[in-house]
Amino acid sequence: MTFINRVLRPPSYGWEKHGRLVIPSKKELFTEAFSRVNIFKSKKNWITFVSWATVFCLVPFLSLFLFKFFNPWFIPLIVVYSMIIMSTHGTIWFHRFCTHRAYKFSHPIWRFITRNLVVRTIPEETYTISHHVHHALSDEPGDPYNAKAGLLYCMLSDANHQGISTDLDEKEYKKVSNYLKHTGVKINTYEQYKKWGTVSNPLDEMIVRILNWSFWYTAFFLIGGHSLACALFSAAILWFLLVRAFNYTGHGGGKQKHVEGVDFDRSNLAINQNRPGWFSGEWHNNHHLYPNSARAGFLTYQLDMAWIYIYGLYKLGAVSQYNDAKEEFLRNYFEPDANAVTEKKQQARVKEEDLLVFQAEGDERQGKQR
Repeated sequence: MTFINRVLRPPSYGWEKHGRLVIPSKKELFTEAFSRVNIFKSKKNWITFVSWATVFCLVPFLSLFLFKFFNPWFIPLIVVYSMIIMSTHGTIWFHRFCTHRAYKFSHPIWRFITRNLVVRTIPEETYTISHHVHHALSDEPGDPYNAKAGLLYCMLSDANHQGISTDLDEKEYKKVSNYLKHTGVKINTYEQYKKWGTVSNPLDEMIVRILNWSFWYTAFFLIGGHSLACALFSAAILWFLLVRAFNYTGHGGGKQKHVEGVDFDRSNLAINQNRPGWFSGEWHNNHHLYPNSARAGFLTYQLDMAWIYIYGLYKLGAVSQYNDAKEEFLRNYFEPDANAVTEKKQQARVKEEDLLVFQAEGDERQGKQR
């Protein structure tokens, strides 16, 4: 097996059978999920447990907002905070920095600020390492959120498919830990990895999470009281659930849904969707075409708020460098198509002019014959 095939811990039902993707039943998916979230079964399940426990810890905030501090004016804020602010932050932090290193901070303080711009939900390890595998094996067996296996396969992927292997040797573990070294996450030693089964240190993750939640609840409370604080912590649930479904819809629900002139990368099922694009800069087909680019909105109508944030920090001196593939994209993919369209129009115009000349000459000949 290649290294990329060994990075993630395979589910009990396996990735493939006889060369074909295994599509597990609902029972198999839930059985696997409950097994991997069981902290009493193995302490190596801690990161999945923390991920799922996040939802249960956020539910009291939702209950308080609905039944004690309800304010209808805050409902639009819930939508904006979850679907735009948290979603854009996910693109900025988890996607373009943690996974693809599309830009660099000039000082760790800017990395710290960006990391904690919103209410914390997902550990960096859960997203980052598995996302490298996703790009290497897109829509193939081993892709941790393979849309071909169905929506539930993607929704439960953080538990069933995104955890790293627990039997890596020291050399392999060093490679895996390198995926997170630049993120500010405290890295386990190999001995600690054998104990906890993760690159991330559990104590560090809990401290970061508690401090993040304490800061944001206090900040929201000072702005709008318990009502606003509970509303925006409730919004975190919405984002936490919706982000799980993205790679299902972002890969066409497992079907070929590329649009001519919109989706230029045909090596996988990724598609550009307007809502994720405009709301969070997630032009997914563009991203798969140039994964290391800090900008994914290449065309005029493709608003990219994640890029606006990154470029804004660059202008402030907080980002020291970035990768921008827009010019290369336009040169290699868009302009040839545009030129082809122009050439076809010119050819059609020439044919039309030739036809008019031919018709005119024919009319002239008929006139002389008369």
